[in-house]
Amino acid sequence: MSLYDYKFSQEIDKQDPPFYGLIMAAIRKADSSNLSKLKKAWPEIVDEFRRRYHAPRSILPEDREQL
Repeated sequence: MSLYDYKFSQEIDKQDPPFYGLIMAAIRKADSSNLSKLKKAWPEIVDEFRRRYHAPRSILPEDREQL
């Protein structure tokens, strides 16, 4: 990491994003090594990300109750 990364994290924090949204953004940007680490830490989030990535309009069957 760098000072730039830390300062950028401060800017993101000001927006108060949801935690799991941040994890999914990290999954989206991750290289294979970092994706492996994310999958070990949050396997269910990586699975949901992949399911949403391939679902039409990112909507999963369980979302239909919320629409």
